Amino acid sequence: MDDEGGSFVAVRRIQQGLEHGSGCHSTSAEVVVGSAAWLGRGFSCVCAQRRDSDARPSFDLTPSQDESLQRFQRRLDVSYDSSNPEHQDTLRALWRAAYPGEELSGLISEQWKEMGWQGKDPSTDFRGGGFISLENLLFFARAYPKPFQDLLQKLEGDRAMWEYPFAVAGVNLTFMLIQMLDLEADKPRTWIGAVFLKFFSENESAFDILYCMAFKILDQQWLEMHASYMDFNMVMKSTRRQIERELLLDDITCLEDLPSYSLLQQ
Repeated sequence: MDDEGGSFVAVRRIQQGLEHGSGCHSTSAEVVVGSAAWLGRGFSCVCAQRRDSDARPSFDLTPSQDESLQRFQRRLDVSYDSSNPEHQDTLRALWRAAYPGEELSGLISEQWKEMGWQGKDPSTDFRGGGFISLENLLFFARAYPKPFQDLLQKLEGDRAMWEYPFAVAGVNLTFMLIQMLDLEADKPRTWIGAVFLKFFSENESAFDILYCMAFKILDQQWLEMHASYMDFNMVMKSTRRQIERELLLDDITCLEDLPSYSLLQQ
């Protein structure tokens, strides 16, 4: 990442039939770094915008909702620490879940680019999302392995020549959801935040599940818009709008009622 002005990573798909270790992948990825504002500093322009229509009176919390929110905010306070053995183990677990049977040569390795990290050291990409962004990716891989693999390997739809990088897109999604739901505030200040917190107090995996849904929505929007890497910000905004609309639908009592939840069952 270029600290002077932001950067992007584009992934060019190259059809191959090469084997990596004992696993076989149908494609490889060529990672190209350039200058654009959809990564790193680009987080703020994608995710932190607020509309006047979002302004609402604050909502009071029940004791259980307040406790759930505080526990979640403690998760948000944890930065990724490359020297922390637990964090290292979680990163290795993500690799094993993503590429079972393919040995990882090290926590700093060119192999990470295959997953869609900007460079050979994924820890540099967690600055925008913290440790929770790694936890989200691992949850997705374990809870919904088929959708995870479909997105990781870009198996669905007519793909662009220059694709979004999977892993870094995941970090963007974590940050976007935190901002959209206003989860760093003491209590909800939007209807969307209040609705989500109700779900979250009943199921503390709700954020992780919504993250998985958001990833599927992002990929669906990407395909429907015939997007390429320069369109990433626009796709992120469209993804956010769809999640907002669904959270405000009538007769939604849990995340599983949201229309896009069905994307995880395909």
